[in-house]
Amino acid sequence: MYILSTKADFDSAHFLKDYEGKCANIHGHRWTVSIDVKGKKLTETGSTRGMIVDFSELKKSLRKLTKALDHSLIMEEGALKKNTEEALSDEGFRIIKFPFRPTAENFAKYFYDKMTEAGYNVAKVSVYETPNNVASFIPDED
Repeated sequence: MYILSTKADFDSAHFLKDYEGKCANIHGHRWTVSIDVKGKKLTETGSTRGMIVDFSELKKSLRKLTKALDHSLIMEEGALKKNTEEALSDEGFRIIKFPFRPTAENFAKYFYDKMTEAGYNVAKVSVYETPNNVASFIPDED
């Protein structure tokens, strides 16, 4: 089995609604997303001969996803009062809402799903909130 890995970063703020601790407050991270794709065979013909996938295409796909989140407030849908959210939007803040709590664990699954939808054979996605704190998603082998 061949494994290919790449990383991309983004900076954003988030908070955890109903969390009992300091992460209930808005705070920022430099998130790092690491993706591993796998393949049993290498491409035999064409410009990608000898590769699982082209690194440049893999990086481009991952960076497109991370760039969309860069310098934003990421939050769970319904986490703020409507008037609070409207006031932040009126001030020009970029808010991105998700149907899940914005934890590293949930983002690992989110990036796994998005990269799989893009056609990659994803073995593992890891999301670092800090250099020392990482959550990973590995699909079950059925």
